Amino acid sequence: MFQRLVNPESIAVIGASHNENKIGYVVLKNLRSSNYRGKVYPVNPKGGEILGYRVYRSIDEIPEVDLSVITLPAERTVAIFEDVAKKSGFIIPIAGGFGETGEKGREMEKKIKQIAHRYGARIIGPNTVGVYFPSTGVNTTLTVPEKSRFPGDGDIAFITQSGALGLLTMDEFSMYGVGFSYFVNLGNRIDVDENELLDYFGSDDKSKAVVMYIESFKDGRKFMDTAKRVSKKKGIVILKAGRTEKGGKAASLHTGSLGGSDAVADGAFRQCGVIRAYDEIELIDYGRALAHGKPIYGKNIAVVTTAGGVGVVSTDYIESEVKGIGMKMAELSVETKRRIKKEIVPFASVENPVDMTAQASDDDYDGVISALNEDSNVDAILVYALFQTPMISEKLVDILTYWAKRGKPMVVGSIGSEFSLKMMRKFEENGVPIYPSIERAVKALRVLYDRGEILSRAPWQRT
Repeated sequence: MFQRLVNPESIAVIGASHNENKIGYVVLKNLRSSNYRGKVYPVNPKGGEILGYRVYRSIDEIPEVDLSVITLPAERTVAIFEDVAKKSGFIIPIAGGFGETGEKGREMEKKIKQIAHRYGARIIGPNTVGVYFPSTGVNTTLTVPEKSRFPGDGDIAFITQSGALGLLTMDEFSMYGVGFSYFVNLGNRIDVDENELLDYFGSDDKSKAVVMYIESFKDGRKFMDTAKRVSKKKGIVILKAGRTEKGGKAASLHTGSLGGSDAVADGAFRQCGVIRAYDEIELIDYGRALAHGKPIYGKNIAVVTTAGGVGVVSTDYIESEVKGIGMKMAELSVETKRRIKKEIVPFASVENPVDMTAQASDDDYDGVISALNEDSNVDAILVYALFQTPMISEKLVDILTYWAKRGKPMVVGSIGSEFSLKMMRKFEENGVPIYPSIERAVKALRVLYDRGEILSRAPWQRT
């Protein structure tokens, strides 16, 4: 069923506009700039041509389509909804002004849902920016490419009740080269909900992790059942908003959601193998870790760096229970220290954290990480790829990629500006998440440990 949404052969844009400032123009522009290869049917009574697309004067003139995007205001959306439903597999009504505004809006939602059900159509929204699927070029969003980045194809599925927060988050992470498999903004979710999408993306080979921004659950019991099943196969991260009384009120004004008890949500997440995030950075960082990182099955961490201060701060974050992750710095074996000493300059430290100093080379990293991988006291490695010193080159990306894929669980961090950012994108191209701060890198360790704990409760998953 969802193939008609994620890989539609045809898309109608109802309310297509010649005005560059109108949503009906922006949607067409985004379809074109995202290289959507299917048939596009813009509909506007004025006819003519927009961005090279022939414009149809009425819905009656177009054939049946897989996906229709309605860019008209709420009341006009309702007025033409039956004509659209007759010809559509999926419908995205973009307009706000529905259930989030009160009783009148809820009545309009009820009406369009009944119409869709009558004709077998499904609804994403309303009050939504819609969807973005990089691999098929489907882009119904409202931001313009001149002012924001659309990420490339990846393996993180992103389900969100907030379209704006979702688009802003993808814009930010695209700077690092992070890709997404799917993006769906549920909006007021009067029909398609998070449970259906979690189930679909949980079975989809493209998606290695699922991340969600949720203000309330449409059916909490069904969510738990679905999440328990999906979390056995891939990681799930949720940013649950509306945690406080005032936050819950804001959520109800935003999408008409009624949030439940935060303590109940917390317990439910633990029961069904969901990892919780508390802001948009954690949401995507954790999703990246789960999509590509290996689960960690012990608390003993080795840290490798060329900057002593970075190692000290990392140690505090790793060991602290208050402002940290409550894990342990590994006690390196005598043999490991002997091997490391042979790899690094005489005045460097062979203790954990291993400080190779600014005199370190790419090959020094290789030798130190090789030694740590053979130490049974080490459960995982945190390594900082710091490119500012003279003997470090792009070769380090390939070295760390090798160990990330073939060695013990490993998290890579980096700090820096233009050149470091360029190297971060290379890591992403290689399928190795890299974190641009000490705190974010250390938190990724904890997420992989939590994933190991989840899988330990389902030992048949340890493959």
